Amino acid sequence: MRTMTFEYLADPSGRPAWDGVLPGKPEPFFLSAGEGEHSRLFGDHFSVLLSGDETENQFGMILANCPKGDLIPAHTHAGTHETFFVVEGKIRLFVEMEPGEKVSRLLLPGDFAYVPAGHAHAYQVEEAGKMLGTISGGFERFFQHMGTLTDRIDPATPPFIPPFERMQAAAEQHNMSFHPGFEWPEPSTDA
Repeated sequence: MRTMTFEYLADPSGRPAWDGVLPGKPEPFFLSAGEGEHSRLFGDHFSVLLSGDETENQFGMILANCPKGDLIPAHTHAGTHETFFVVEGKIRLFVEMEPGEKVSRLLLPGDFAYVPAGHAHAYQVEEAGKMLGTISGGFERFFQHMGTLTDRIDPATPPFIPPFERMQAAAEQHNMSFHPGFEWPEPSTDA
């Protein structure tokens, strides 16, 4: 497997640029609003609130601030389970429930969805908002590896479109596969 080095994430000592924002080991801690490890990927701002380092790689938590229109294409995670909890806005989640059974569901504030590893899924932001996600430990670094680090959440920041090589390397590193041309059913008239 080819490995891409993510030098942009390291300071001169070789430590990740986010080193020290979170404890890096299982211990109690607090974050105030707006704190966390931040990265920008496409139009979204992702904040790692809890990493696998703090949970002995059991799970991580992210907060995604998403502008309207963002479409995350169809993909699967070989070993990552993922949750979607909508805090603000409207998010359309597409999921392949069983092979060939594809559904679409509009998630509103307070709605929750779970996608286990191996199930194709995608989502589109229909109204700008925030999503809280819990994911298998270690996958939270995907957003930092594919995106670009930032020191804060700023909706005025232009989108960051990574080069294809970087997207491919981050997907390989995190056991993720994109599915170009994956067809989803037309959205139903749900919520």
